[in-house]
Order: sequence, then C-alpha cells, then structure tokens
Amino acid sequence: MIKIGMLIGDRYEILEKIGNGGMSDVYKAKCHKLNRFVAVKVLKQEFGENENFVSKFKVEAQAAAGLMHPNIVNVYDVGNENGINYIVMELVEGITLKKYIEKKARLSVKEAISIAIQVSMGIEAAHNNRIIHRDIKPQNIIISKDGKVKVTDFGIAKAATSNTITSNVMGSVHYTSPEQARGGFSDEKSDIYSLGITLFEMLTGRVPFNGDTTVAIAIKHIQEPMPSPRDYVAEIPVSVEQIVYKCTQKSPDRRYQSMPEVVEDLKRSLMTPDEDFVKIVDPDETASTRVITEQEVKEIKQQVQKKSSVTGDSIRLRKELEEERTKKKKAVEVKEKEKEEYDPRMEKITTILAIIAAVVIGVIAIYLVGKVAGVFPTGDRGNQIGVEQSMENPAENSGQDSGNGTSEQSGFLSGGNVVGVPQVLGWSYAEASATLKDNGYEVAKEESFSTDVTAGNVISQSPEAGTDLAKGNVVTLRVSLGAEITKVRVPNVVGKDQATAIEELMAAGLQPGKVDETTNEDSSLAGKVCYQSYSVGSYVDSGTVIDMKISTGVGTSTYNFIGNIAGPGEEDGDYAAGTEVTVVLATADGQEIYRTTTSTFPLPMNVAGITGAESGLVTFFYYVDLPATTTTDENGNVVTVPGGREERNLSRSVKFAKE
Repeated sequence: MIKIGMLIGDRYEILEKIGNGGMSDVYKAKCHKLNRFVAVKVLKQEFGENENFVSKFKVEAQAAAGLMHPNIVNVYDVGNENGINYIVMELVEGITLKKYIEKKARLSVKEAISIAIQVSMGIEAAHNNRIIHRDIKPQNIIISKDGKVKVTDFGIAKAATSNTITSNVMGSVHYTSPEQARGGFSDEKSDIYSLGITLFEMLTGRVPFNGDTTVAIAIKHIQEPMPSPRDYVAEIPVSVEQIVYKCTQKSPDRRYQSMPEVVEDLKRSLMTPDEDFVKIVDPDETASTRVITEQEVKEIKQQVQKKSSVTGDSIRLRKELEEERTKKKKAVEVKEKEKEEYDPRMEKITTILAIIAAVVIGVIAIYLVGKVAGVFPTGDRGNQIGVEQSMENPAENSGQDSGNGTSEQSGFLSGGNVVGVPQVLGWSYAEASATLKDNGYEVAKEESFSTDVTAGNVISQSPEAGTDLAKGNVVTLRVSLGAEITKVRVPNVVGKDQATAIEELMAAGLQPGKVDETTNEDSSLAGKVCYQSYSVGSYVDSGTVIDMKISTGVGTSTYNFIGNIAGPGEEDGDYAAGTEVTVVLATADGQEIYRTTTSTFPLPMNVAGITGAESGLVTFFYYVDLPATTTTDENGNVVTVPGGREERNLSRSVKFAKE
C-alpha cells in the first residue's frame, strides 16, 4: 500500500498523488539519488496479482525505458517492492490533451496540426525501436506548461492486451483501429489510425463514433464510414480533412504506411492547407465498407468476454452481442430473399446486349482508324495525294497549304489550329514558357519540391509532349523549388500573449522553451512576450527551442557588462606587464559594482544586474617604478634625481547593455 512520505526502491520518496487511471495511480516523488522530481506510476492491486501480466508488463516497460525523445514521456526505472509494482517516469507538469480539448471545446486547425506533428514524431521514435503503442488517445498525450507535447504509456497497452486485461475500455475503444476491434494483429498502422481519430477530436471537439456500449462502438469502427470533420467545422481545410481520412481507412493498406509520411503531409498542410495533395492508394484487396461477418462478431465476442471476466459485465456484454448478431442475421436474410427474387433470364439478356454494344463500338472504331490511315477510300483522292506529297517533301511544303487546310508545324501534322505540344521537360521555366507561348498555348505554373530537378526547371508537363492540342489551351508546367527546405523561419511572437506565442511557435515547427518574467519599459507589453531567444525571420532547424520572456510591466531597467578589459599599458607607457593592478567597475554616478586585483590582462568581465545607469567607468589603480634621471640646475651643475615608486590611476568609459 502506497503512503505519502514512504520511500520505495531506496531512493524515491512519495510526495503526493497527482493522478489515477484504469490500471494505475500516479504519484509525484523525489529521487534522492539524482536529486530530481519524478512521476511514479503504481499498478493497482488487481493487476499486480496477475503474475503473467506483471512479467509481460516489466518486459514492455523496460523496452520503453530505452526510448529517449523530446515528445515522449521518458521511462527511467521499473521495480517491485513488497508487492508494489511501479514505473518511474519523467515528471511532466501539465494537462492531458483530453482535458485540454474539453477546456477549449475544440482546437484551431494550426494548433491541432502542430500537436499532431509532435505526437507523430514521438510515435515515430518508438516505431523506429520496434515499439507499438496500441493505445494512442488524448488521455495518453500530455501538454506541458511550456507547450511541449509528450506521449506516455508506451509498451503498457501491449502488456495489457496480450494478457486479456484492459483499462478504461470505454475510453480506449473510441480510438481503436478496426483490426484491434476484431482482436486481430495490430502494427504501426494501428497507431496511425488512432492518431487520425485523435486529430478528428482535436479539430471537432468530439469523437467520430459513439455508442452506448463498447461493442457498439467497436462495430462502428469496423463497418461504418468515417464522417468528415468538415461536417462539424466547415472551415477545416481540405488537406486536413484528407489527412484524417487517410489515417482512418478501414484497411491498413490504404492508410499512411509510416509516421514520416504522416509528418510530411501534416507539415505540408500548414504551408498549403487548401491544396488537395493527399492521395489514398487502393491496394489489391478492396477496403470498402462492408457488413460485419458472423465470424468477426464471434471474434469480438470472444475478446470482450475475456475482458468482461475482469470487469464483471459478461452477462450484459453477451446480451449486447446476441442482439447485434440477430440484427446481422436479419440483414443477411433480406439479401438472400432479394437474390431469390432476381430473374436470371434478365441477367442473361443484359449480358448479351452489352456484348452486342461492345462489338458495334469496336467496328466503328476500326473503321475510323482505317479511314484516317488510308485503308478505306474516302472519295477525295486529290486531298489524300496532297497530304502524301506534303509528307514526302516537307522542305518544299513547309508552312504551305496542301489543299485541305493542313500544314506541318514543329514536326507534327495538324489540322486547323491543332498542333502537338512541344517537349519541355527539364528546361528552365522561362525557356519552356516562351516556347509554349510561341506555339500558341497559354501556360499555367505549379511549384513543388524536388531532389532530382534543379530549382526553376520543369519537372512535368500536362498534357504530355506530342499530345494534339488546339491553340489557346493551357499547358500546366510543374516547376521545381529544389530540395525541400529543412529549416524553418522564426516568427515574431513579441507582443503576443503566452498561449498565442506558444501556438505560433508550434505551428512553425519550433519548440517553446523556458518562459521567464522580466520588467520592460514599454508599458504596452505588460503581460505579453517582450523577448524571444532567436531573431525574427532567421532560419533554424525544425524543433529548435525558443525561449521567451514575459513582461511584468514597467520597472527599473537592468543592464550587464560583458567584455575583456585590456591592461593600463595601452595608455601608460611606464606600466610594466605583470604589475599587480586593482580594477574597479563603477556606474557613471560613482556606484561601485565590481572590484578585483590581477596582474594578468586582458581581464574577462561578466557583470549582470546593473541598475541606475547605462554607462560606467573602469578604473585602474597601480604602481610604476621610475628610473633615476639626471638634470642640470640653474647654476649649470649636473644633478641626479633618484628613481622611485609612484602610485597612479587611470579610467576608461564603458557602455552597458540592457538585459
């Protein structure tokens, strides 16, 4: 039994309870060995008593402990003490994505996409280590106080499902993939499906499938079409809608095949949200929506019955399953009746008519082709001869009328205003555009990134080269932007409130860093960002951490001085290197802020928190040894003046920098 103040593992002091879930309770603790705060997740008693589960749980948790990524709640340790099974994890101060959505009703498109990108990057890191989450949902995603997004509970879901134990089934089933609902094999693409459902909820504030029971919801995942998020929020861009659709395809083969593909499209949607660029590829096996089979109902029943042995709801769940099976049987009976009423003779007649139509169309096509090729006489031999002569003597007939209105242009035989589209692949856009316009075409330009084609050159053309196309029509050229830029531009968040600043940084692909408070002489910035750690407009790597400062209002400005102070020898030729010097830094009004004694120059100086002045003085106090000298007095006598030790000082003006 966990008690506040107890020490487990000889190092983790339990401080307070901070959360609970279906499988565990979570406590804030202090690790006395590393002197840091951690989160300790303690398995509930009913799970700890299942030895098979505990064994599997340890293996999976230890595998998750090997994951280290900024978008994953890192696992530090796994242990058991006096029957208490626990996991030690990174302590993240914040709220779950589920509570965040409930708090805001729904998220903006940019914020939802930014969060999805960070979640995807965390999942990708796990997949690269062959770890499947299997329970991606907003409850397992944490948004920290500084805006970082982290996925938690890696490996735990697999331990649970492989031992017929489930936690918070009603919450998880809203995000489960069809293959998981059937109790079948699940892989990386199951996580992609769950991410798509989570994205849907962020955008709309609701889950796509709901019901009174877990079975009803699971069956909807298997057979009901995915609703469009735009049905609930009309301003959602088409690209984002299509990303949700592709993530949540019923067949895993029709979804994104890896997390990097998801991240790529999510980032592209931030740049061109209204472009319909998402492509769903049809696999050989159709993935259309279908009625659930008796076998699938049986499998779901078996899975739910296993789970119900823990929850105690077996009778109720069994009844629900029987009702679902009865409904499906009735649907099958209706279809069988329809088949019996169908007249097979009508099907035979329809088939014969289709064959006849195909033969007629084929004969017409052969005739037309043969006529053009000259196989069938046209009754106008003169025109035919004219064309043949034109083809045999292109030099003599170039640009000349052959008697039937045809001419040869750019190597293509054309009639009237129809000519062949020139080949411009690989040309510069300027050259390709000029050539097409010279041939009488309009030109449309599209741009995309390419690692194979030099920036500014044509990647593809539509229609393709050689296509017969009438003058005045549009030829679309896709022009290379070069390799995709991996760096992102730093936005200006000064003057924004903290929440907006974090949202804009995340939308730009950047990580919000620490947020400090400071005074600022601009009263309009009170409560807003007055400083960001990277210059506006500069290009940095995606994921770069941007620190910020929030103004607490107008206050006393503070300054610092950072520099290397040269010795007094620059001004005083009598100063000997190595002589001990007292160096004093003071403000212009005489307030001493730094003093040291040294014989080594240049002297590095770093003084912060200077108040009351923007400038000051560096003063040197030292002695010089003067040699003996000779001089002549008023009577003409040579007099020797003995040398001696003389105290001197000199000052330099310095400028302070505002903090």
